[in-house]
Amino acid sequence: MRQLLLDLDAQKLPSLATFVVGQNAELAQLLGMFDQRITSQYGERSVYIWGEPGAGKTHLLHALAADATARYIPADAPESAFDFTEGVSLYLLDDCDQLPPLNQIAAFNLFNEARARGGFLIGAGNRPPMILNVRDDLRTRFGWGLIYQVHGLTDEEKIDALERAAHARGIQLSPGVLPYLITHYRRDMSSLTDVLDQLDHYSLETKRPITLPLLRELMLQQQPGLDTTND
Repeated sequence: MRQLLLDLDAQKLPSLATFVVGQNAELAQLLGMFDQRITSQYGERSVYIWGEPGAGKTHLLHALAADATARYIPADAPESAFDFTEGVSLYLLDDCDQLPPLNQIAAFNLFNEARARGGFLIGAGNRPPMILNVRDDLRTRFGWGLIYQVHGLTDEEKIDALERAAHARGIQLSPGVLPYLITHYRRDMSSLTDVLDQLDHYSLETKRPITLPLLRELMLQQQPGLDTTND
């Protein structure tokens, strides 16, 4: 059975280098130097980032988690994941808006301990701290440090980024393929890039160029009965 078009397991490991910056240049620069230089330059040990789903928050946290001294902590992680650990200096809390009550307490305690013991913490959520639906003391902690909104890419920026990715991989795209992609599929860059990879594989497999009919054909294989005649 053909691999699903949007199979997220096929994605490449996130990195800061593959994050499409768009309007987030200052944030990208900040996260690229997230160590003792942050304290010396900004006097802070925590950052909270927020934005709409698909803006790239989880990508950024996973990219930073590649460091051996960092720990990625999803909202539904066991409480033990929030324990401060010697040798871990950067704690990355994802989906803070979805933290269950006990993990909110654990996150609050981790925030205090990391701050007291020279660690760093980055939280990510779908809303700014002041309206985050968590306990008051944790909301206050998230608001202590630097706060950045992660801005999603415009359609033009997505097309430009995908064109550059295709060029770098030697993929030839017919006109109309990318505008169709960004209006008919999941709109985050990870999924769009994954579609591009699978189209490339399908093109090589069928020995046909990547055109809009080829894309529609591949999609019909994944969703039999899908009507693309009016798209």
